[in-house]
Amino acid sequence: MGKARNFPLSSTEVGMVFGLLGIFALGLSGVYFSMPAEDYSFLKLPRTLEELKILRDNLESYTSDYTIQVLVGYCMVYIFMQTFMIPGTIFMSLLAGALFGVIRGVALVVFAATAGASSCYFLSYLVGRPLAVSLWPDKLTFFQAQVAKRRQKLLNYMLFLRVTPTLPNTFINFASPIVDVPYHIFFFATLVGLIPAAYVTVRAGIALGELRSLGDLYDFQSIATLFFIGIVSVTPTLLSKNQSEEESNNRSETLIKSN
Repeated sequence: MGKARNFPLSSTEVGMVFGLLGIFALGLSGVYFSMPAEDYSFLKLPRTLEELKILRDNLESYTSDYTIQVLVGYCMVYIFMQTFMIPGTIFMSLLAGALFGVIRGVALVVFAATAGASSCYFLSYLVGRPLAVSLWPDKLTFFQAQVAKRRQKLLNYMLFLRVTPTLPNTFINFASPIVDVPYHIFFFATLVGLIPAAYVTVRAGIALGELRSLGDLYDFQSIATLFFIGIVSVTPTLLSKNQSEEESNNRSETLIKSN
C-alpha cells in the first residue's frame, strides 16, 4: 500500500504553480528594467493607508512620464494578487483612483480584477480542488448546493454574489470552476458585477488624504446601494422560481380534476 500524501498537490501541480509565478516574475522584471535607474525602495505592496499615500506620492511623477510602464506594472501586480488570493487589492483600487481618476481608474480596476479573477479561475480548475476541499469544506458544500439550485438563472445569482459582500470574491474566484460555474457566466458576472464596488473605491482614492480608515469607504448608504443592485440582479431568478411553482401547482390541480 502506498504512503498517504499529506500535501494536497502533486509535484506536477506544484510545478505548474511555480511556472506561473515565474511568468509574473519575468513580466515585472521587464517593467522594472525599462524604468530609469533610480531608488525604488518605495515600491512595495501597501498594507496601510499611510503606506499607500507614500506610494502614491512617489508614483505620481512616473505616471505622467512612464505611463505604459506604470499601467503594465499595476495590472501585473493586481492580477498576481488576484491569482494567488493575496489580500490587499482594495489598496490597489484606491491607488488607481489616486493616479488615474474615476473613469480611467474604474476601467483599469475592472480590467485587472476580471483578468486576475479569470487567472485564479483557471489555476483552480487545474490544481484547486484538493486545496479548496481542505481550506473551505463547509463553504464549498454550501456554494455547490446554491449553484446547483440556481442553475437555470445562474448568471443572476453570480451577479448578486459579485455586487454584494455575501461571499468573499477570492473564494468565488477559486471555487467557481470546482462547483461547475461555466467560465462565460463567471466572466460576465465578474466584469459587470465588480463595477459598482470599483466605482466606490476608486472615487474614494481621489480623496485619499481625507480617508482615516478603510471603514470610511463603505458607509451605510454605499452598502445599502450595493445590496439594492444585488437584489435587482437576482429578482429574475425569484420571479422565475415563483412562476415555475405556480405552473407546477396548476398542473397538479389539472391532474387531480381529471382523475
